[in-house]
Amino acid sequence: MTSNWSLCGVCYNHHIIKPSEVRCSECNNGLCRECKKNHSVSKDTLHHTVKYKKLPAEVLQIAQDCKIHNERYELFCSEHDCPCCKICVNHNDCESLFDINEYTKNVKTSDAFHEIEQTLQEVVDNIKRIIANREYNLESLKNKENEIKDEIKQIKTKINNHLDKLQGHLILNLIEIEQLESSKIQKLLTTLKKQEEEITEYQENFTVIKQHASELQIFLAMKNLEKDIASKEQFIESITKSDSMNHVNISCQVNQLPLQQITASVLRCVEMKVSSCTSALSIQKQKDKQAQISLAHVTNKIDSMNLTLQNHFNTGLINVRGCSLLPDGRMVFSCFTKNKLSVFKSVGQLDFEIKNIADTFDLVYIGNDCVAVSSGQSFPINVINIKKNRREKTIKVSTFSDGVKDNDGVAYIDGNLIYCSREEGLRMISCFDGSVSTIGSNNALSYASYVAAFKSRFFYTIHRDDSVTCCDYQGKILWTFSDANVLKTPLGISADNNGNVFVAGANSDNVIVISGDGKRYRELLSHEDGLIKPQVLHYDTSTDKLLVVNEKNDAFLYGVK
Repeated sequence: MTSNWSLCGVCYNHHIIKPSEVRCSECNNGLCRECKKNHSVSKDTLHHTVKYKKLPAEVLQIAQDCKIHNERYELFCSEHDCPCCKICVNHNDCESLFDINEYTKNVKTSDAFHEIEQTLQEVVDNIKRIIANREYNLESLKNKENEIKDEIKQIKTKINNHLDKLQGHLILNLIEIEQLESSKIQKLLTTLKKQEEEITEYQENFTVIKQHASELQIFLAMKNLEKDIASKEQFIESITKSDSMNHVNISCQVNQLPLQQITASVLRCVEMKVSSCTSALSIQKQKDKQAQISLAHVTNKIDSMNLTLQNHFNTGLINVRGCSLLPDGRMVFSCFTKNKLSVFKSVGQLDFEIKNIADTFDLVYIGNDCVAVSSGQSFPINVINIKKNRREKTIKVSTFSDGVKDNDGVAYIDGNLIYCSREEGLRMISCFDGSVSTIGSNNALSYASYVAAFKSRFFYTIHRDDSVTCCDYQGKILWTFSDANVLKTPLGISADNNGNVFVAGANSDNVIVISGDGKRYRELLSHEDGLIKPQVLHYDTSTDKLLVVNEKNDAFLYGVK
């Protein structure tokens, strides 16, 4: 007998190797076409049910008989976690031997079977998330390559402009030198031509005198000419002995050493570097393994949490609906009334503003000098490049077939934007291909709900019932915090590195922190700290700083320990 269902068991017992077409689980054998016919008419096997092979080969090859005793498995040893037959003596002393039929009874509906199904789905989903993360990295590398190419072109333009100026300066210097030397020669030529004219006149007069003057006149004239000719000869001799007769030449001598140094310095100005940082990718765990991890340190973190005011400044803005701390320490705010972004320096001074970018509600930093800005309506989410002060792209959240979808609060994790879509609940949109999926189906939100992401969990606010809710990637609600005596009209929300959640209470004029399990809370800031309708906040996990912004004017930056 063989339990390899890929082969015909009957033929195998006759030392013939044939592939099977069907299997009989009662005989624990595979059957070829000929043996199947005999099997179906034999008295002992007439009523056996045979099935065509649909199981994977690796499952068909799993042995159901004891390899040592060639007997069917009838027992299961939970101590050694293995099946065994009745003859197996190495398990006689085991106290955890059970009838294998009891173990396999209703196995398809068991928790273990369901858990394996979930784990398999988790693995597939996590692989997809990792693939998406790496594809996003590829896309960001290509975008960065294009940005650096543009920067190199700008450097080239600056160098060319500088060389053009240098060329102009050198040519101007050349012209000045040429004109100076030419003027010296021209001055000498003018003098020589004048002397030439005088000598020519002497020659003409001497010819006339020779023909018509008397001897005395010729004699006296000769004496005068001798004096003039002598002075002319002295003039010519002085010129020939002076530098005036030197052949003047202009040349350009290029010192190669400074040029080589300039070339080397230009190359040193631009250096390509590769850097990496830990990915924010979080792996989903559908099993409640996290429940086994003690949250005592989180509770202690809340009890001992200390905020230190580092800056308090006036933004001059009204109806601020979004804020974020940038990696370079600057801060960006979205003004819903004016539809603009305002970028402030780390010291609290206005750096610049970006206007005319359509409706602006919440915002989140997504890397590569870009922030994603929700509209607070059904308009697209805009991706704005803070460095270049321009809109990079738009991400549509509504389609003709899908209908109108609003987008209020927004968060970012692993290349995906998570946004609040009111009655549609939380929705996830890929920054790569724009694909949209809904997180859960029954988690309806209110207008102006905000969301934060931490590993495999999402936290969102619903101001109409003064609640803060935590759910997983499937939308399953893990906990809800709601206490109007503590928190009224919760809006902005953000999470720290331990999963603690910071929430701004607009009508309770406070900021509270809730533990990651939702069981504990603590008020951190209140009206006494200057909070008047605080609407948004952002916790920067890289610097442990908390930015809190009132509906208008006041912004507060705290260090958190």
